[in-house]
Amino acid sequence: KMSIEYDNYINEHKELVAKAFYWLEDNVPEIFKNKEISSIGELERQICDRHDYSKKFVDEYEPYDNYFYGKDKSYKSVNDFNKAWLIHIHRNPHHWQYWVLLNDDPNEKQLVIDMPYNYIIEMICDWWSFSWKNGDLYEIFDWYEQHKNIILREHTKHMVDYILHMINSTLDYKGYS
Repeated sequence: KMSIEYDNYINEHKELVAKAFYWLEDNVPEIFKNKEISSIGELERQICDRHDYSKKFVDEYEPYDNYFYGKDKSYKSVNDFNKAWLIHIHRNPHHWQYWVLLNDDPNEKQLVIDMPYNYIIEMICDWWSFSWKNGDLYEIFDWYEQHKNIILREHTKHMVDYILHMINSTLDYKGYS
């Protein structure tokens, strides 16, 4: 089953993620001067073309569509959505959860792995897309402050904080508000 509403959401989300990327490229080019980025063109394709590609796969699409746009809020619908979300984050390394390894060894507990820089940028574009949708480009900073449950390795957190600081400073400098 396909839904116009969910298709429109996916397309709009991808457009806003791309809009965030292009704004960063135009306004904060220094964040792209990182030795981990071998090609801006490849990063652009990753973020602007392939972002959330798996949301069109049946095992993600149908549970998401039903959960957000269907009328069924049964236990099964919620459980199917949660399973689809878990599948989605394990297919898409721009989600911080992808980099948290839950070990079954009681002495190891969880292991947090540094995110590659290109996925950090994609994650931030993903988060920031909702600020673009709501017309408040500063909204991301409050959102990030409220989501201290996000588990990032120290270097990854430093990079996220650096990029967010650069965005905030540039917004201030350019007079957004």
